[in-house]
Amino acid sequence: MSLPAELERRLREALGEKGLSTDPADCAVYAYDNSRQRGVAGGVAFPQTEKEVAAIVKACATARWPVIARGQGSNTVGATVPDREALIVSFERMNRIGPVDAANRYVEAQAGATNADIQAAARAEGFFWPPDPSSAAYSTLGGNLACNAGGPHAVKYGTPRENVLGLTAVTGTGELIHVGTHTTKGVVGYDFTRLLLGSEGTLALITRATLKLWPVPEAVATLRACYSSVAAAAAAVARVMAQPQLPWVLEFMDDQAVELIRQRGVDVSADCAALLLMEVEGAGAGLDAAVESVDMAARGEGFVSLEATENPEEAAALWQARKALSPSLRTLRAGKINEDVVVPVSRIPDLVASLQDFARDADIPIVTFGHAGNGNLHVNLLYDPEDERERSAAQGLLPKVFETVLELGGTLSGEHGVGTAKRDYVTMELESGVLRLMHGVKRVFDPHGILNPGKTLPPEEAP
Repeated sequence: MSLPAELERRLREALGEKGLSTDPADCAVYAYDNSRQRGVAGGVAFPQTEKEVAAIVKACATARWPVIARGQGSNTVGATVPDREALIVSFERMNRIGPVDAANRYVEAQAGATNADIQAAARAEGFFWPPDPSSAAYSTLGGNLACNAGGPHAVKYGTPRENVLGLTAVTGTGELIHVGTHTTKGVVGYDFTRLLLGSEGTLALITRATLKLWPVPEAVATLRACYSSVAAAAAAVARVMAQPQLPWVLEFMDDQAVELIRQRGVDVSADCAALLLMEVEGAGAGLDAAVESVDMAARGEGFVSLEATENPEEAAALWQARKALSPSLRTLRAGKINEDVVVPVSRIPDLVASLQDFARDADIPIVTFGHAGNGNLHVNLLYDPEDERERSAAQGLLPKVFETVLELGGTLSGEHGVGTAKRDYVTMELESGVLRLMHGVKRVFDPHGILNPGKTLPPEEAP
């Protein structure tokens, strides 16, 4: 497999010899992501400027050649895996972060900058950017924005859609566009900024973003609330979120997730069958009142204990175990179907109860944890790939999980995206009229259909 000769010539002319690789080894490495799917790449481009990104897309539009934007490949739904031979555009060399504008509370960063580096730059000036997925150390800004990935702190401060002021991007014709503002208010024209966020590179390649920053809290307390049952912990989420003092983090872990963090050395009492990991922020003496308010709401039927710490080392140990949960699942079963569904917070107990029923009936492990404060749970259907019964049971359960989520008023993806893994289920959630409008928007931004084809939307129905 290789790029058309004329396209390769134009790309090398725009990028130089070191800006394009057609080496089969590079093509193989860049044609997969954390979904464990693999595709075929004819070449990998390494732009360093927005002008180069525009030249890449313009050349590919002329050749009608697919273009896939890629960060560090942490996506779990195959959103960066080509479904046909394509050019991979890696943003790893576009990783610059501008100085923090403290007066206006924003920072500009390129798509290849990692979430962790952005957080470090902001924190050095006394600010933070709320989106912080568990993969922050290596996930890039472009990938965060392409999937609208929020992470734990989205509970109180919101996802990228609430924390991005403006974007620079390249459309499917190679046109460089600037959308949004540098201000927190602005209603001139249509809101293309939030349209592009979550579009998985199917409408434009995001090259740079203006990120809204918040002051680092004066003090933070980490709370660990334990419950005698998974149902009791799920019910407590709704109580905590219904009172005025919201935690800025509220993570849920079911019984199997609790056992996994025990195995990683976290001291959790034997009578703790499920837990909530929360963070409460405040200023000075106000922190104690905030902790008390959350503590009171956390108590109820099945409550076992609540521990609070302002010790950074103890809190870090808890978070290290939480962030290691996803890879730790492989110790239970080698195969997993990882979903990030969302339901209204008040319906979390219903979803958790259904998942427990599914696990019992299918006789496979289902491990559930995640950002319960905004109803976003990571549901992991585990199976032994060598066991045909378990593999079939897990695959057969997936539509039932989605049906349950939609019946509860939820949505099929909160922050992992759709990619190819969920594409064929999109029609369960979106009606045909809405899908026709979305395909129409796709044609406006990408008239030749070259930007990440086969992702996010199911094939368009014939008129």
